[in-house]
Amino acid sequence: MDIEIKMTAILNKRKKLNLNDDYGIQNSWNEIIEVLVKNEGNTLKYLENCGKEDLYWLSEVFEDITEIVQSKELINCLRKLDKKFPELEMTKDIDIAESYIENP
Repeated sequence: MDIEIKMTAILNKRKKLNLNDDYGIQNSWNEIIEVLVKNEGNTLKYLENCGKEDLYWLSEVFEDITEIVQSKELINCLRKLDKKFPELEMTKDIDIAESYIENP
């Protein structure tokens, strides 16, 4: 199963969750993170082609993904998407995610 199909299924479940369903939300986040940290190249391609609504939901876990992947390329990709979709107001989320990258 490719990344787009997996992410569509996970995000569809996430979108249906009640805001008070902390357990379900955390499980969805864990599934998203698990898929997006497997292969950075595939993740970057997926994000570049991601729609605005899906990107909104993914922004919930930018920090977690960045902490694991430790990639400036990922941050650069997110910044481009922030410019493409300024109405999502992701700048602060991306700034926080960038702070999770360890400097050698």
